[in-house]
Amino acid sequence: MRYATKQRKRLLEVLEAHPDETLSVPEISELVSPEAVSPSAIYRNLSSLEKEGFVKRVSLPLSQKIGFRYVGADKCKEHLHLECKKCGKTFHLPLEASERLIDGVKGDAGFEVDRAETVLLGVCADCSKN
Repeated sequence: MRYATKQRKRLLEVLEAHPDETLSVPEISELVSPEAVSPSAIYRNLSSLEKEGFVKRVSLPLSQKIGFRYVGADKCKEHLHLECKKCGKTFHLPLEASERLIDGVKGDAGFEVDRAETVLLGVCADCSKN
């Protein structure tokens, strides 16, 4: 088991509080607060958390920047994720809808879907109104 520093614990608290969001490093830094975790510690811990499977690195919409999404929560492992290409918000597809889609893909193509890794891209209801 990895040694948990105060900085790592604080970073995990922030990520766990935002499981449905893709956050950039500056956003994470602001949420963590500069006094609690240095920027270099944020990068170092995000890299470690990504290797451990708690965080997923994703491209931010309409940008060449990278964001991070916390996938260590148990509920993330059961659902497929929906990500808005306009605002970047990530949603969980309801479990029943996830099951129907996964069953359909398995039945039609004989393909096993990795729930935690699957992200469907589109436009959320709020952004489609604009």
